[in-house]
Amino acid sequence: MYRKYFKRLTDISLSFAAILCLSPLFLALSFLIRVRLGNPVLFKQMRPGMREEIFTLYKFRTMTAEFGENGNLLPDGMRVTRFGNWLRFTSLDEIPQLFNILKGDMSIVGPRPLLEGYLPYYTACERFRHSVRPGLTGSAQIGGRNTLGWDQRLKKDLEYVQTISFKGDVKIILETIQKVVKKENILDRQDDKMTDLSDERRGLFGDSNI
Repeated sequence: MYRKYFKRLTDISLSFAAILCLSPLFLALSFLIRVRLGNPVLFKQMRPGMREEIFTLYKFRTMTAEFGENGNLLPDGMRVTRFGNWLRFTSLDEIPQLFNILKGDMSIVGPRPLLEGYLPYYTACERFRHSVRPGLTGSAQIGGRNTLGWDQRLKKDLEYVQTISFKGDVKIILETIQKVVKKENILDRQDDKMTDLSDERRGLFGDSNI
């Protein structure tokens, strides 16, 4: 009953309430990002969601748009400022996804929406993670976040999909808040980034998937 009917109602209620409560924070961060990093304030990227349907994911911008002498954008690591790193480290860059939840692209709890380019590299079993809406947080985030390897991370996603419950979602939300406050299992996303799933599995799946 919860999975089929009440999970979506819970998502709508909580995301709407959170947007209202956090509106001063949204405005303050938007102003700071505009001043320190420039426009646009939001970073948008296409991600696969439920049934692998592609949607536009929202985040606060964390990088400048600086170009090198050759006219190309500088590498990501050179464009992330101290302020941008702070947004990432505190996970404040993720809060615009509350609008994704309200729209129905995402859920508060579920497997994190990963890159569209990873789709060819899932096993048949792992693709089952897309049978539900992706989440703002999930089992992998409370179970180790980016400190987990890909096999472990995707396994936790599948375990969540198979055992969705109201009690389980509440537990994940509370543990997520605790980990964000304590800054546990959070990698510096500029200097210690996870290996791309596509790079890790390219040899296993063959070049035909590229």
